[in-house]
Amino acid sequence: MSEDKKSLNFLEQIIEEDLANGMPKENLRFRFPPEPNGYLHIGHTKAIGISFGLGEKYNAPVNLRFDDTNPAKEEQEYVEAIKKDITWLGYKWDKELYSSDYFQQLYDWAVLLIKDGKAYIDSQSSEEMRIQKGTPTEAGTNSPYRNRSIEENLDLFNRMKAGEFDEGTHVLRAKIDMTSPNMLMRDPLMYRILKKAHHRTGKDWCIYPMYDWTHGESDYLEQISHSLCSLEFKPHRELYNWFRDHVYEYGKTEFPNPPKQREFSRLNLSYTVMSKRKLMKLVEQGVVSGWDDPRMPTISGLRRRGYTPAAIRSFVETVGVSKRENIIDVALLEFKIREDLNNTAKRVMGVLDPVKVIIDNYPEGKEEMLDANYNDYEDGFGSREVPFSREIYIEREDFREEANKKFFRLKLGKEVRLKNAYFITATSCEKDENGKITVIHCTYDPLTKSGMDTEESKRKVKGTLHWVSVKHAVKAEVRAYDRLFLDEAPDSHKDKDFMEFINPNSLEIINAFVEPSLQTAKIGERFQFQRLGYFNVDDDATAENLVFNKTVGLRDSWAKK
Repeated sequence: MSEDKKSLNFLEQIIEEDLANGMPKENLRFRFPPEPNGYLHIGHTKAIGISFGLGEKYNAPVNLRFDDTNPAKEEQEYVEAIKKDITWLGYKWDKELYSSDYFQQLYDWAVLLIKDGKAYIDSQSSEEMRIQKGTPTEAGTNSPYRNRSIEENLDLFNRMKAGEFDEGTHVLRAKIDMTSPNMLMRDPLMYRILKKAHHRTGKDWCIYPMYDWTHGESDYLEQISHSLCSLEFKPHRELYNWFRDHVYEYGKTEFPNPPKQREFSRLNLSYTVMSKRKLMKLVEQGVVSGWDDPRMPTISGLRRRGYTPAAIRSFVETVGVSKRENIIDVALLEFKIREDLNNTAKRVMGVLDPVKVIIDNYPEGKEEMLDANYNDYEDGFGSREVPFSREIYIEREDFREEANKKFFRLKLGKEVRLKNAYFITATSCEKDENGKITVIHCTYDPLTKSGMDTEESKRKVKGTLHWVSVKHAVKAEVRAYDRLFLDEAPDSHKDKDFMEFINPNSLEIINAFVEPSLQTAKIGERFQFQRLGYFNVDDDATAENLVFNKTVGLRDSWAKK
């Protein structure tokens, strides 16, 4: 086996085998089939990456198909959000399609199944059907309506479509096997009455096809070669194939290529939940500000927080394709965005917890514009001017009156470097009535200006501090985000609700000061605040009110926890 063959994942191996066994390469076609009942989240990026990645690898088309069979939960808002997310990730689909495009064809095929004695109208209540379906260890029992005549079934199905019956009075079921060990094969529902307007077909229909009936037949109509699903659909494959094989007999002249379903493990992430229902609960109960809250695992939330398409795609590629369910540590996702932003983000200065420093021997009223590179380690980032004056802000935690030898920041009698500026030495400090330090007094050495190339500027000092000139400081709101849940698997506890693990400190609003170059920063622009972490300009920011989101710290603050 060649090295190239060894590197193939199991889905690629399946495709290679199909091609080797005679499938024409031009028959390859993939799809990503979201249901438009919520926003896409990080878990979906694996499915997106697999389908579109295979499309790129084999130069094959990939459809974006919305499986929109439930008008009670689906909205056009979600359709537009999904399209925006996939485009932002950098993928292009061949055709934009909807399962609702096939409602008439699905109905016509259902009629043929009824005529072939393979489907019937059941008039039991949902509770009666639930009891009659049996359990995983006990066979089900046949519905009393299972042997209705074909004529009666056709008449009832047509009248269901015409709107003669109330919701819940009748359903169409496939006639398969009520004793099957796979409960999905025990006469599954194909249609239910639902008198709700659809976001695309309006009030044209009052019966809607069930997902299992719609999904595979949509694949077939689109001539999808490989229907790739996450592992929870593996038990559905038997039903997928049953429906597929029957409609193939009806459509093989026009649609000669039946699809093949294969499953891969989902992407599960620690310290979050992936269920759309649970994410909806977070939104509806106001735990977060919306689907795009930067604490949400949604793609729109990650985008707003400052994540990049490159980081997310790299994350998905690193996770890889597998057949076994597992939980991926969110630290890997955070590592990927650090890695990307370390190479792409400009370095600037901001102070989140400011304390004033007065440089007593710096001339009063004097101001300097210091040249500062956006990146000291890479070319091509350019530079900006940073104003310097007698009074500056530094981080409160960067000063101690006394400290041991391992504290390399500012302390009384010790010298540190101010980034892009001078060396300063702390001489004294002022405190309020509670003992809180309000002002630090320092002196500076005028011969140590950054870039001077003097002997004094070459002195060895271990600490370098970021700072902002008090006179020129720009106020900014910083939203410091942390993980939304305190528990690694918040929805894995049978005796507790996942909401019990909400992190009460997942958002801290900070009134910060930033350097004036950031006044022209644009929404979505990403920066490294030196020594603090990576931040981006939030959607709420205006020219008068800068708002930054903390994307991620410079290092994993949870590792030691």
